[in-house]
Amino acid sequence: MIAYLLNLDPVLQALLATLFTWAMTAAGAALVFSAREIKPKFLDSMLGFAAGVMIAASFWSLLAPGIDMAEQMGQIPWMVAALGFMCGGVSMRIVDKFLPHLHPSLSVDQTEGVKTSWQRSTLLVLAITMHNVPEGLAVGVAFGAVAADLPSASIGGAVALAIGIGIQNFPEGAAVSMPLRREGMSAKKSFGLGQLSGAVEPIAGVLGAFFVIYMRDILPFALCFAAGAMIFVVVEELIPESQRKQAHIDQVTMFTLVGFSVMMILDVALG
Repeated sequence: MIAYLLNLDPVLQALLATLFTWAMTAAGAALVFSAREIKPKFLDSMLGFAAGVMIAASFWSLLAPGIDMAEQMGQIPWMVAALGFMCGGVSMRIVDKFLPHLHPSLSVDQTEGVKTSWQRSTLLVLAITMHNVPEGLAVGVAFGAVAADLPSASIGGAVALAIGIGIQNFPEGAAVSMPLRREGMSAKKSFGLGQLSGAVEPIAGVLGAFFVIYMRDILPFALCFAAGAMIFVVVEELIPESQRKQAHIDQVTMFTLVGFSVMMILDVALG
């Protein structure tokens, strides 16, 4: 697969990779066709796993290569890393503050962002869509980095990132579709809204790859920016969401460690 990808245009590589991550979101959402709900303990564990994957991906696939690239390009590595990382987190905070959205375990009166009369289903989709943007961006930037032909960027590392993001998208798709199904929405509509939350990833991926290919100097910053955005999502949403049920917090924590280990293995083995 990696040999095949090497012969493709980098933007097309990013598109194919993010179509895969979107498909994994759809696969998770498709669970509504076989069950009306998932045991909270299992879903929370999967969200913990997703958090671990994203933490590992943020460092191994984004921050570390970004720091190496900054050094190779004659930039100040620590400054680029810190500035890019914080800009990514701050950007997500601004979006979080103003975009109306609702976390799956909360009631509609706990909607975040500006006040709105939008339906609960729309708010749930927006919550997941909001953090699928930096995931798609991260994958696109990773493939764009390969096109820049820098030693610290590899097609294997970009593929590893796409696989890791895809794996953790599975429980996210279920996290949207299952609450909707449980509230009485049809399985078909629940699935449609659940998979829709991942549709933004191919768009963000293509834009990310295109942007860094033609603006090579900002590549280290872009990688660190994506890392900061992803860590914001982990700390602001995935970890709190996975640990709302205190009864199984230890299991969730262990699955977070497993997710980190899986992503680390993927990146080291393929990168």
